[in-house]
Amino acid sequence: MPNLTQRERKSLQRSTVIFVAVGRICAYSMRSRTLPGPSDMTTRRQFLKAGGGLAISFTLPLSAMTLASSANAVDARGRAATEASAGGKSQDAARVSAWLAIDKQGDVTLYAGKVELGTGVQTALAQLVAEDLDVPVDRVIVLMGDTATAVDQGPTVGSMTMKTSMQPVRRAAATARAHIVARASAQWGVAPEQLATRAGHVYKRADPARALAYVDVLPEDWTSLAIDDTVMLKPSSELTVIGTAVPRVELPGKVNGAHIYLQNIRLPNMVHARVIHPPINGATLSRVDRKSVEKMPGLIDVIVKGNFVAVVCEQEFQAVLASRALALEWSPPKPGVDSAGVYDAMRSEPGVDEVLRTTGNPDGADSHAAKRLVATYRTPYQTHGSIGPSCGVADVKADSATVWSATQGSFPLRDAIAEFIGMPREKVRVVWTEGAGCYGHNGADDASAEAAFLSQALKRPVRVQWMRNDEHGWDPKGPATEAQIQASVDAEGRIDRWIYTISTPTHISRPMGSAGNLLPGRMMGLAPKPVRIGGDHCARTLYHFANERVTVRWLPDGALRPSALRGLGAVANTLANESFMDELANLAKRDPIDFRLAHLTDERAKAVLQAVRRTSDWNARRAAATRANAPEKEGVGVALARLEPAGAYVATVCCVTVNAQTGDMRVSRVFVAHDCGLIVNPDGLRNQIQGCVIQTISRTMKEEFRFSATAMLTLDWASYPILRFSECPEEVQISLINRQDQPPVGAGEPTALTIAPAIGNAIFHATGVRIRKTPFTASQFKASQKA
Repeated sequence: MPNLTQRERKSLQRSTVIFVAVGRICAYSMRSRTLPGPSDMTTRRQFLKAGGGLAISFTLPLSAMTLASSANAVDARGRAATEASAGGKSQDAARVSAWLAIDKQGDVTLYAGKVELGTGVQTALAQLVAEDLDVPVDRVIVLMGDTATAVDQGPTVGSMTMKTSMQPVRRAAATARAHIVARASAQWGVAPEQLATRAGHVYKRADPARALAYVDVLPEDWTSLAIDDTVMLKPSSELTVIGTAVPRVELPGKVNGAHIYLQNIRLPNMVHARVIHPPINGATLSRVDRKSVEKMPGLIDVIVKGNFVAVVCEQEFQAVLASRALALEWSPPKPGVDSAGVYDAMRSEPGVDEVLRTTGNPDGADSHAAKRLVATYRTPYQTHGSIGPSCGVADVKADSATVWSATQGSFPLRDAIAEFIGMPREKVRVVWTEGAGCYGHNGADDASAEAAFLSQALKRPVRVQWMRNDEHGWDPKGPATEAQIQASVDAEGRIDRWIYTISTPTHISRPMGSAGNLLPGRMMGLAPKPVRIGGDHCARTLYHFANERVTVRWLPDGALRPSALRGLGAVANTLANESFMDELANLAKRDPIDFRLAHLTDERAKAVLQAVRRTSDWNARRAAATRANAPEKEGVGVALARLEPAGAYVATVCCVTVNAQTGDMRVSRVFVAHDCGLIVNPDGLRNQIQGCVIQTISRTMKEEFRFSATAMLTLDWASYPILRFSECPEEVQISLINRQDQPPVGAGEPTALTIAPAIGNAIFHATGVRIRKTPFTASQFKASQKA
């Protein structure tokens, strides 16, 4: 190893060598509107053959050990808040120092309670600070989700991060800037109006060369500085950072291997555990044979409490082998339900009706109706499908606990773990560390709680790593739903009656401060505390009907543990509502977009529909699509939604090709018009919309979690397929409507609501076949064709 220092030699010796090849890689670009189609794809064999065997060595981030040992959070570039940060640290959201600190080098730290889930909010939050504090965006360190330092902003859910962060973060930054200007004004003996700020410095307008760095103006202690709710924020005409395409701060580290993931965390004296989860929800443990593993290498203990079973070993693979070798038996739940019988079981469950909206006289309004229609729409259980299984690391001592987790809600998880291990919550610290991507409630909270329980039992740091079957089988599921709709259309082609009922369990079983909502808590007999949330989202449409009733029928949890999956109940409700609007448009013999516009009064909703009509060339595409006798048919469908509560407006057009003989279908093109108010980062926004499109096409066309009365059946990618690169649309074209006079709202979910109904409507346009249950598989198409 010539020309290497001793430190570099050691680094290479510790590195993991990954062989890659130089070849053609198809990937999505945030700047590109075109997504790869089948002709662009390269097979794995071609990729390797083209490469020539170039070996690249990535050094695993050795700072992961230092990070864990000191319990510090770091930003996307591996930077931590320094001890020299000016101003001290508060967690009172009314104080500037709760949000911001400035160190001696001029770096600014933002302590955010929200977390990065692949949505780009870490970058967008830095832009907010940079804008109103007048500092370069690359000098802003964003530390996220650490309960010891961050402001409690609640969990990162509901596409709410930008909506709830915009005002407090910008006001904290603007207050700090005003305070700096005031102190410089006093120091120089000039009026504040004679001063300006730029790039972390304050200077005299008459003499720009004379400047002071912020840190030279700030007092040593500014913890008492309160956020000024009247402070002036920069007007939209003066924004220079907000609204620009700042590159994502965490992407370079993810590409070059320097990014610290939760799975990288290692602690001194740490041991490894595997939890053996039951074969099906509701099963009870009837026998454990500890002797079956007592002679296995590295075994430390087999821990059993109620239906919770775990093996703990010195090394990770030892724990894997021990978990496979442990002999145990489970008794199935009685009575058992399988995935085929879910909807019958739902109808027999005692539900609680909640009327969300009543207008006019929906029960007696259609006596003079020209046409009536009734339909039922269904969605199945779905898993989150995180590519990397969940992980949790915990170090529980006699009087304190630190837990590293990829949770979406550090503070609710802290409270639930504190209850679970019987420790005051102020003694428990949760440090968010990024894990596998997930839009919704995957297994991150549960793995973290399992690690905390085991660490307390063993009095050693514990790392719990789920396996693929754990993640597929035991992450909380997006629940099955059933929507029933009836409506009437009058002689003028207007809807004069609309009655809608969605049957659903809750879409939230997050910790929410309750240990019984955690999987290990349930396994040990703690009662969950369900809340009825999410199933009602978007049950109420954007349309105006003279006579309407909208009801949600809340059901018990059902066969599987339900919780948040991207969009929650809004996905199922929008599938039903927007598909049924298309059915009624067909009944009234009206163009689907014209029919929707005729029932709208919301101008922003109209605007996205009109925008997507233009960009998709709707009229020409609809006219060109044909139902000729050729097996391959093309269709074009539309859908409209606004994420509740008060979220983004989205209209989507999908172009779908269908083989009417085989039932094979493919989404070829997608057009999206998107209005989320003020746009903070257009590239990040496009990235989110593209992600929504791809993931929801997968959910719509492929994904269904299946189970028998005694076992979960879809525990791997073979039995739970997701969309492949070769199946992605050839084009995703996005039109962004930037409303600088409106506050920003999130973009992580809204587009997802529109994909399934737009696809279903396109299938109907192509073939005349209406599919009312997802996933839209070939077998489902044929069954609907016969119906």
